[in-house]
Order: sequence, then C-alpha cells, then structure tokens
Amino acid sequence: MEHPRCEAIRLEDVLHALSDPMRMRVVRTLAEETCELSCSVFDLPISRSTTTHHFRVLRECGVIHQIYRGTAKMNVLRRADLDALFPGLLDSVLAAATLQEGRGGDRG
Repeated sequence: MEHPRCEAIRLEDVLHALSDPMRMRVVRTLAEETCELSCSVFDLPISRSTTTHHFRVLRECGVIHQIYRGTAKMNVLRRADLDALFPGLLDSVLAAATLQEGRGGDRG
C-alpha cells in the first residue's frame, strides 16, 4: 500500500477526505484511540466495497496509515504528520464534528 510522504500531503486532499460523513466517522474513531484499529472494528452502514473505498481515500490523502498485521489491515491516524503540516486543523475539524453531532446534524 502506498502512502504519501509527509511533505507530499496537500491541504485540499485532506479537506476532501474529511468532507465525507463516513470518512469523518472513521477519523473520529481513530482520533479517540491510541492504538491501531483493524478495518473490521468500524461498523459503517455501507457495503464492504464502499468501506474499502473510503479507507483508500483516507490513506491516499495522507489522513491515515494502514499496515497489514497478519491478515488484518490495521489503521492509525497520521495525527503527528497532520498537526505538523496544518497546526490545529485536525482538532478544529474534530471539535466541529462533535458540535454538529450535538445539534443533530451528523449525517454519518
């Protein structure tokens, strides 16, 4: 699996990745954890192929890092890279998503 180098991560790609409610759900879950999570942990109300697509978008945009551990594909948020490149962005987006959910505006 290819991952962009830190210096190749672009703001518009990250914002695109975060613009989808299902991908935001994945990012929010990963942000709450300090360990890697397998794809099977995420209970998304979409097909398996669509879930795979969303994980690929997040990986290719530089939001997550994926690695195989045996047969499981593990995921971790690239928080350090994103914070270094775009200070405060991830925390702001996560806080806004939490506020939106509290208003009943969460579509994912």
